[in-house]
Amino acid sequence: MEIRNLYHPFELQFLEVLEYEAKERKNTFFEMVFVLEGKGTQIINDHRWPYSSDKFFLIFPQDTHSFEVTEKTKFFFIRFHDSYLKTQSSDWIQKLEFIFHNHNHRPGCILKTVTDKPLVRAMIEALIREESTNFPQQQEVIKQILNTIITIAARNISLIAPLNLNQNNVVPSLDLLNYVHQNIYQPEQLKASNMAAAFNVSSTYISEYFKTKTGQSIQEYTMAYKVKLIETRLKFTNMQINEIVYEFGFSDASHLNRLFKKHTGLNPSDYKKQFKRV
Repeated sequence: MEIRNLYHPFELQFLEVLEYEAKERKNTFFEMVFVLEGKGTQIINDHRWPYSSDKFFLIFPQDTHSFEVTEKTKFFFIRFHDSYLKTQSSDWIQKLEFIFHNHNHRPGCILKTVTDKPLVRAMIEALIREESTNFPQQQEVIKQILNTIITIAARNISLIAPLNLNQNNVVPSLDLLNYVHQNIYQPEQLKASNMAAAFNVSSTYISEYFKTKTGQSIQEYTMAYKVKLIETRLKFTNMQINEIVYEFGFSDASHLNRLFKKHTGLNPSDYKKQFKRV
């Protein structure tokens, strides 16, 4: 199986094909694929989904993936490396966390709103035009368009599992997890009473149901998820420890150190150093 690496912060590629080599690949980076025109099948982790014009796919690192082309297809690929993330603000990274940390990402087209499909298409076409020019500030314009596309993708992923009850009056477990992911920076919203109000059920029910479906209490899952986000800050940004303390609402650095070491076996500084040595 081919393993592909990326040696630039980001990479854009337009590809027009009559057939696509049906070869399984794994990436060490995130990849978005927009279908400008054509038909065929997307294959991810042995699952198959038909594609057509205006489909937008997100491929995670270590996903096994390929395409089968049945009609001449124009693909546009957007690829990101960790060094690209390091150039972004912490606020922007928060917008991306549905992409990078949504445990329940569902394969297939991630665009769930009709109005966003022509919007993303227009921006993809703008990227193609901009790449072909040599105007001043070309890279800055490309990055602005790129960041907007990723933000729209994050918005659509947040809409995949709406917050409501199903016909049996049971809260879908994916909705609970998405609620936690969306409100991770708002601790008050993650209290059982506020979660219960969001889903129209009792606090006792929401706590017991969450534990049944995830094997963890709301607090345990929230802390584990928060640690995962902190790992991303340490790997992919130049944020200082005191900045992470402030962002995630810890009382001080020692509070952060205790929590992080409990979950990872390392304090944040040692974790960052270990990652840099890899």
